[in-house]
Amino acid sequence: MTHSTPDALLRPDDGDALRQALRQVHDRSGIPVLFGGQVENGLLNLSQHIGVRTAALRGLTVRAEAGLGGRVLATGRPAGVSDYRSARSITHDYDRPVLAEGIRSVVAVPVVVSGGVRAVLYGAGRGTAPLGDRAADAVADASRRLAAELAVRDEVDRRLRLLNAAQGSAADGHRGVPLEELRQVHAELRSMAQQVSDGDLRGRLLDAAGRLVGPPAAPSTPGPALAPRELDVLAQVALGCSNAETGRRLSLLPETVKSYLRSAMRKLGASTRWEAVVAARRRSLLP
Repeated sequence: MTHSTPDALLRPDDGDALRQALRQVHDRSGIPVLFGGQVENGLLNLSQHIGVRTAALRGLTVRAEAGLGGRVLATGRPAGVSDYRSARSITHDYDRPVLAEGIRSVVAVPVVVSGGVRAVLYGAGRGTAPLGDRAADAVADASRRLAAELAVRDEVDRRLRLLNAAQGSAADGHRGVPLEELRQVHAELRSMAQQVSDGDLRGRLLDAAGRLVGPPAAPSTPGPALAPRELDVLAQVALGCSNAETGRRLSLLPETVKSYLRSAMRKLGASTRWEAVVAARRRSLLP
């Protein structure tokens, strides 16, 4: 069986997630101008724009310490100015493109993942009144949600790189992936799938988890299919997790975990949680 690299298999374009974050801010807050970009090789590349009237900001590269975005890039902290033209707290390296847009009030918020700035989101207005706290909070909220999304994507990539490396060693005649590690990765992939807002990424995570199980078995007496959440709970139970720990991992109440577990046990014809795990493995629903 051949396996794609983790990046090719799972990683959608992070620029799409950034664009979606800006669209959500625009829809919820009505901030007239929104833009942002990812950090690559220490430089901020402005690639996403909403509400711009000129091409002045498109493709602009921002250096650390230069301008408002450069200050945010260097400090890792949000910053804003009420009148960009006269602001003394920033350098004015980018006055020409900013003022060409008629921008006056600006707030910039970093997207911080694992202690590093991965992107910067901007909200801006052209009027004389500053954007205000509500606008700044909307951009900051989008930054936090985007940071969480990127952190999940990073962890998925890390897990799959480790798994692919182990599978490659097995293909070369070395010891393969320990079964418990395989089961741990399977459970974590299913758990991560419930944490991401990107529907395409969620589907690919579940597909990757399914690949770890192997081809489906052909039971002599087919039973009712397990719901995704029932399978999520069983995957955690298979690792020895209690109902409370399963609930914490899946962001579910313990009573909800019990309900899913009872339903899965009924469908699998099991009288105990461990019988349910064994039955699920026999049907190739769990590794």
